[in-house]
Amino acid sequence: MIELENVAYGYGAKGDAPLLRDLSLTLAPGSFHFLTGPSGAGKTTFLKLCYGALKPTQGQLRLFGDDVAAMPRDGIALVRRRIGVVHQDCKFLDHLPVIDNIALPLTVSGQVMEDQQGNLDDLLTWVGLGARAHAFPPELSGGERQRAALARALILSPEVILADEPTGNVDWEMSQRLLHLLIALNGMGKTVMIATHDLMLIRAAKAQVQARVLRLSGGVLQAAGADL
Repeated sequence: MIELENVAYGYGAKGDAPLLRDLSLTLAPGSFHFLTGPSGAGKTTFLKLCYGALKPTQGQLRLFGDDVAAMPRDGIALVRRRIGVVHQDCKFLDHLPVIDNIALPLTVSGQVMEDQQGNLDDLLTWVGLGARAHAFPPELSGGERQRAALARALILSPEVILADEPTGNVDWEMSQRLLHLLIALNGMGKTVMIATHDLMLIRAAKAQVQARVLRLSGGVLQAAGADL
């Protein structure tokens, strides 16, 4: 589904040391991955590569079998509908209620919100926001915002879910609730990757799901040790 082969990425001019290098990884259908590493290691950049927001400066990146380097912008936009992203700093339009914020990807993709009303209602209920559908973003707690971000990432029924520090601004109880939702999605056959520095969250997840733990450090990707 998502394949990186000897991928490198750097923000600077040619000749600068790349932020990420020699990345090789395949996210297979139905797999569950954690991505960890110190702050500034490049976890967010890695996820941006995985959903085509960035193109490698070296190596090959394939999304659903297609080489990103050869794909036009419109082609990448279509592929990205198959990947749901929960951003670390989830942005909402404060003048729109939660349900309209979650439905924005439908509007962008040309779908009519009314045709998806049943799916929207079911999704809001599933993430525990059924009673908050018409609240506005400033009225939401941190945990509610994260669940709304997850719902928005799921509205187009993606095959892959990439979550960037989804529990970074919530308490442990809410972290567990979000984790259970992501594990449930994996149980439905979705491929899941969670970028996090929370080792307690990873340990809690490994007791519930078969997860591969990867660590970014010094620009390279390694399998994390069994002590996690």
